[in-house]
Amino acid sequence: MTVRIAIDCMGGDHGLPVTIPAAFAFLRHVPDVRLVLVGHSDAIEQALARLSPKVSPGERGRVEIRHASEVVAMDDSLQVALRGKRDSSMRVAVEQVKAGHADACVSAGNTGALMAISRFVLKTLDGIDRPAIATQMPNQTGGTTTMLDLGANVDCEPQHLLQFAIMGSALVTALGGPERPSVGLLNIGEELIKGNDIVKQAAELLRASSLNFRGNVEGNDIYEGTTDVVVCDGFVGNVALKASEGLARMLGGFIREEYKRHIFTRLMALLSFPVLIRFRKRLDHRRYNGASLVGLRGVVIKSHGSADAYAFEVALRRAYDAAGNGLLERIEQTLSRMKSAPVAEAPAVGQT
Repeated sequence: MTVRIAIDCMGGDHGLPVTIPAAFAFLRHVPDVRLVLVGHSDAIEQALARLSPKVSPGERGRVEIRHASEVVAMDDSLQVALRGKRDSSMRVAVEQVKAGHADACVSAGNTGALMAISRFVLKTLDGIDRPAIATQMPNQTGGTTTMLDLGANVDCEPQHLLQFAIMGSALVTALGGPERPSVGLLNIGEELIKGNDIVKQAAELLRASSLNFRGNVEGNDIYEGTTDVVVCDGFVGNVALKASEGLARMLGGFIREEYKRHIFTRLMALLSFPVLIRFRKRLDHRRYNGASLVGLRGVVIKSHGSADAYAFEVALRRAYDAAGNGLLERIEQTLSRMKSAPVAEAPAVGQT
């Protein structure tokens, strides 16, 4: 099966200098993929010309260009992105998925704009009220923990958290994880009595579902790998994500400063260099680039806006894996199974 991926070549902090080299590096590593490069056609052709000595005729033959006359800026409002720039590279890339010309779309552009455009163009899957942003985070087991939502939905009801769990489980399986991933609900404690009313009611829904629900988990469980999936609302998830990114940058800066400070520290660093290299690689956020906008009628991957070519290539791999392994079909199958064995609705917030 050949997977077709549409790329918003103009989006993000860097645009073409990142997206074009990443696209062709990805082509070299993955033979059964075709790419649709979306953006200003003249600018894309110029970028291809600069890269041409490194591009084989076979690789160039697996690429097509779709012109888009506009670009969604990182600071554009949702109104401008959705209604004012209808021929933006972001929107045209998403429309390739809608039209069946691509199996997935990847953009490093404005997150809010990408979610709004994707939801408007693709719509949500039956049984899903709100799309969510999901990503994988490294854990102590050597694997990853899939976490959602990371900012798309600040205010959630219990049934939304249940839907996030369904989508997160399907995503883990589609990306090569177990058939029945374990699910944890992020809370301030493992005990049943902990949390606010919404979290408690979400836990009841999850316990009554056919998902592999392991109960409440705490923030440290994300990195300990206690469960395959961690579910929370977008406010909590975004704070946790940004705190994690800040901690990783702080640790990297601390190591660099200590290396500069003392000759003894430098000598110790040389001795421990292999360990430090592995540690840095493990915490390298570029290796985990590519958040999935799950719950839509199409595969959409959001790359970090500041991604370099290596990180953007990782995001392309996420799109390839999700589309090639039937992410949408897996979500729909899980929803269908749960509909055939319905659970009781959560009580209204504030009731018991």
